[in-house]
Amino acid sequence: MDAFSTALFWLDYAAVAVFAATGALAAAERKHDIITFAFFAAITGVGGGTLRDLLIGAPVFWVQRPGYLLVCLAAAIIVWSLGKRGWRFRALLWLDALGLAAYAVVGTAKAMSLGVHPISSVVMGVLTTCFGGVIRDVLAGEPNMLLRREIYVTAALLGAIVFVIAEGLGLAFWPSALAGFAAAFALRAAAIRYDLALPGFPGSKAD
Repeated sequence: MDAFSTALFWLDYAAVAVFAATGALAAAERKHDIITFAFFAAITGVGGGTLRDLLIGAPVFWVQRPGYLLVCLAAAIIVWSLGKRGWRFRALLWLDALGLAAYAVVGTAKAMSLGVHPISSVVMGVLTTCFGGVIRDVLAGEPNMLLRREIYVTAALLGAIVFVIAEGLGLAFWPSALAGFAAAFALRAAAIRYDLALPGFPGSKAD
């Protein structure tokens, strides 16, 4: 395994672990049992990457590597073991921001490594980032991120674009990945901290 593949491999595991934790935290908010914790963790952790791989014609990443599912299970057990904590909702927001930033880079990088056009790779990065969270919110009975005006998809889009531009300028993987990660996380963090949102359509009910 070359340096690029190794970096992508470990970054992918980290992103899955963080998103899985957000899924388990969503289950905790609804006081579900440990089996539902594990299910929420798995569907959130691997949902986006599964859609990405199906769309670009790649082997679905977790089918031959069950370690991803074990990581999701471990995340569920850890969240369950922490018990009732008042900070869990804030932890969900910030863990989700970290997962968003990492997955925006991972999804884009994997698509580009398989020869997908950079523009399409950006789309794959956004889908990788958002799809698992959409499933999580639907299962938890929450309004999903696509129906909210908060800055979420925009942050993933920014991170993916920054990564592609950095790669196009000839930067190595890690500087490009860190630039994309930092851009996505900074925008999402600002949105959380200052309650930023995109403007709605003029005259809409959301105004």
